[in-house]
Amino acid sequence: MFRNFRQVTNMVFGRGCFAQLTDILAPRRSHEGAFMVFVVDDYFTDKPLRSRIPLQEPDLLLWVNVDDEPKTKYVDQLTQTVKEFSPRLPAGVIGIGGGSTMDLAKAVSLMLTNPGSSTEYQGWDLIRHPAVYHVGIPTLSGTGAEVSRTTVLTGPDKKLGLNSDYTVFDQVVLDPELIAGAPKEQRFYTGMDCYIHCVESLKGTYLNAFSQAYGEKANDLCREVFLEGGPASDDKLMMASYFGGMSIAYSQVGICHALSYGLSFVLGVHHGIGNCIVFDYLEEFYPEGVVEFRRMMEKQGVVLPRNVVGDMDAALMEKMTNVALGLAPLWENALGKNWRDIMTRDRIQDLYRRM
Repeated sequence: MFRNFRQVTNMVFGRGCFAQLTDILAPRRSHEGAFMVFVVDDYFTDKPLRSRIPLQEPDLLLWVNVDDEPKTKYVDQLTQTVKEFSPRLPAGVIGIGGGSTMDLAKAVSLMLTNPGSSTEYQGWDLIRHPAVYHVGIPTLSGTGAEVSRTTVLTGPDKKLGLNSDYTVFDQVVLDPELIAGAPKEQRFYTGMDCYIHCVESLKGTYLNAFSQAYGEKANDLCREVFLEGGPASDDKLMMASYFGGMSIAYSQVGICHALSYGLSFVLGVHHGIGNCIVFDYLEEFYPEGVVEFRRMMEKQGVVLPRNVVGDMDAALMEKMTNVALGLAPLWENALGKNWRDIMTRDRIQDLYRRM
């Protein structure tokens, strides 16, 4: 069976299009008492963007902290805050921020209509009820969170997304002006998430013409942004992120993401940085991609953290390995159906120890 996957229903792209958000949300405010929940990165609490958020009475604004990777516990707390704010469901949930903020918005929109804790839905197609209408507005580009069918969360036992057709945003607003001025290293790490998405998709066993078309274009755009630069770089990076997310929507990521999930779960390393740390040691599997990644890193003047694993004790190493091994679709995409014969626990741990 070919997978019949859901895409973002509506998308607006262009410099200044954030100003259209009031009009975009207006039809959802048609009944009395309708309210929106804005989930916004607390980085913007004292930034000009704060005054541009189209809050109306009786909307709820949730400033969220993403210094750490999004956790199921945090999602459950935010969901409870919304439920205590009103006995009615909101007319919409709007996420404004980087990939982690958009993941939180997606997760809250799902948990408002699905009972229990978000930990119960970490996996593939476990969500049973459609989410509240939800909108993604990226202020960083690269994660593909604006287009993906997952919201990546760290739970008590694993780091794994709520992977579902219901997770996909109903609307995205792609305004390149919002990503201007992002810190250089953060912009690089997030952009490399996109680049690595596509390398893994293009080299994977799940590759097909759909994924290839999006992945090749996304990587071309990443090369233009990080090797050439220019005044249109923000526009190109925003579209690279979108195309990169589309590439893996009908394929999968691979070894780097599997190992990065383990690194993040145990050490709390942010996803983009974790991907870069891991990818730099995967020349055996992605030789051309790693060489080009190092060229981009040199061009951008970025220096990776080293010795992050260090003298990790055996128990933590086992936990990190278990998280990585739990992501079977990623390994199968990278190495084929017999991946367990190729990627043993010892081999994974050897790779980790180099980091």
